[in-house]
Amino acid sequence: MNTPPDPRAYPDRPILAVSAAIIRDGRVLVACRDRGPALGLWTMPGGVVEGGETLTEALVREIDEETQLKVEPVGLAGHREVIVRDAEGRAQRHFVILCYAARWISGEPVLNEELADARWVTPAELAELKTTEGLAVIVAAAFERMAAIG
Repeated sequence: MNTPPDPRAYPDRPILAVSAAIIRDGRVLVACRDRGPALGLWTMPGGVVEGGETLTEALVREIDEETQLKVEPVGLAGHREVIVRDAEGRAQRHFVILCYAARWISGEPVLNEELADARWVTPAELAELKTTEGLAVIVAAAFERMAAIG
């Protein structure tokens, strides 16, 4: 049986994605990825924006698909650019990820096949985890964004 080609491999332009620093009672939800390119790293849940979706629609959908949580996007907390290069230096993956601060509305994490684990942690506890690059900075910005709106 032939495996279809990965549509995200060797893109001709960056792929737009969203993620959420979901804040609940002074903690943020982090998830451990069960797939590459961030396999085994703790990060924020999220995923690729589909055609015809607004950024916040994509965020709400992706969080529901990955965790079954209901969230309210509050605003941008920052962005990350992920470029994974192959042995020849070509961009094998290229994502631009818009990271949102989001308020937890309801639910407890129920993980899909993309996630190995999820935890509610304080920002200080992030230092104890192997995370994606810049995660602590984004989480700090998300907490600041939430504090600014009250």
